[in-house]
Amino acid sequence: MNDNCSRNKKDSERTARSPVVIAAAVAFFGVLGMLIVDHGSWSRPKVQTAEVAHYKTTGDAARAVGATVAPTAPKPEIEPVAPGPKLAQPANPATP
Repeated sequence: MNDNCSRNKKDSERTARSPVVIAAAVAFFGVLGMLIVDHGSWSRPKVQTAEVAHYKTTGDAARAVGATVAPTAPKPEIEPVAPGPKLAQPANPATP
């Protein structure tokens, strides 16, 4: 039962370092890919003519062509009052 501890320790260090290196490489290439996609030459802002960019909101554009814009109905209460006892109170209190 004579195990070589130095060999086992070296193997464990090598295998523990490998996933860290792989994760760092994946993170690096992921960030590099996002930078290329976000800041590439194909993602330049497009200049709009005055006719296209005339209206600031969708509502303004809709009103310009004769559509009516109505506000949405108000939202109901988030949690209506539940009938019966409150949740903190037991339904049948225990009597001593």
